[in-house]
Amino acid sequence: MIGWRELRTRAGAAGGKTAAAAPAGTEPAGAEPAGTGAAGAEPGTRAPKARPAAPVRRGPGRLVRTLVTLVALAGMVAFAVVLARLTLEASPASVPLTRSNLMPGRSIGNYLRQPGFVDTVKQLGGNIALGVPFGILLPLLSRKTRGFLRVALVTAATMLLVELVQGALVTGRAFDIDDVFLNTTGALLGYVLVGRRLGRAVRPRTRPRWWKRRPEDSSA
Repeated sequence: MIGWRELRTRAGAAGGKTAAAAPAGTEPAGAEPAGTGAAGAEPGTRAPKARPAAPVRRGPGRLVRTLVTLVALAGMVAFAVVLARLTLEASPASVPLTRSNLMPGRSIGNYLRQPGFVDTVKQLGGNIALGVPFGILLPLLSRKTRGFLRVALVTAATMLLVELVQGALVTGRAFDIDDVFLNTTGALLGYVLVGRRLGRAVRPRTRPRWWKRRPEDSSA
């Protein structure tokens, strides 16, 4: 009669032979199939490709930008000299005719009601043309001076200072708020027509605008 110990020994030996005789290539139950990733991807599938980064615009070299900046500075100095001669020279003969204007639109209305068309064009066109160099030269000096609002603010502040000096210190000159508006209009025209394109060509934007940035760009 066979004892219990002998039966257990025979059963263990038979189980070992069955495991050893399993065909090659089979995997035990519970094992992960080959070819599947940690994330549970199906066999044969490729990992998603990362989106390529937005191309970075490269402008001219540093030497070219430096030369353009120097030319713009020279142009601003020359323009300042011309502006001073046109606006800050005393005119004693004009003392009886000069009056300060603090109400926007009053002087422009007076110019438009003049009988002489040529004089109207000179007055209005001259003040507009006086601000055009600001819109062209400011974007070349620095990237921070680009944009409609910045050009308008810088031009308005400069011309407002000139008008204050005129009215307070120069004989035969008076403060006129309409001149500030006309000069600022000329600067914006110069910026739209020429200055914006030159500024982008010389000093291109190296980073996308904030509303075009991806979340990973803003977090970096």
